[in-house]
Amino acid sequence: MNYLAHLHLGGDAPAELLGSLYGDFVKGPLAGQWPAAIEAGIALHRRIDAFTDSHPLQAQARARFPAQRRRVAGIFLDLFFDHCLARDWQQYSDQPLQRFTSRVYGVLAAEAQLPGNLQHIAPRMAAQDWLGSYRDFEVLEQVIAGMSRRLSRPGLLDGGLEDLRGLYEPLSDDFSAFYPALMRFAREQRAQL
Repeated sequence: MNYLAHLHLGGDAPAELLGSLYGDFVKGPLAGQWPAAIEAGIALHRRIDAFTDSHPLQAQARARFPAQRRRVAGIFLDLFFDHCLARDWQQYSDQPLQRFTSRVYGVLAAEAQLPGNLQHIAPRMAAQDWLGSYRDFEVLEQVIAGMSRRLSRPGLLDGGLEDLRGLYEPLSDDFSAFYPALMRFAREQRAQL
């Protein structure tokens, strides 16, 4: 799952939102460096990633990609599933997407010390409405291009958008089958943390 899904699954409190996002920027053991609620959000983020990576519906979705792109299919699925979540947001949340994303951007802006690259990314994320822009499938082209520039092998993601376009319907079905199970898992895990 990518940013939007992690934020949606992680809980509504500011510390939960921060922890949901920090999971992509904080590595290694959690040893009290962050407040307990943020560390619980980071732990939840990691559990969501592990559940997602090992789920049979994810394996089915990855197998839809051509053999030469299966190594990076998870990257494309993370982005595409955020697109599906943004596109179908009203099915998964009572809160309008714009209100949710505005709240997330406000929480990020109010945080004095964001970890790692997030301190540089957060202002651009808000200014360009990264989370809300996922509604538009064509935005994925820009996201993939940006990711490609940061990879040591820039051509690794070439052709991925065309794959996503060709697999749009079956991958949308995969998302619809998988996301409710992921929501249940995240709810159970939040109760335990």
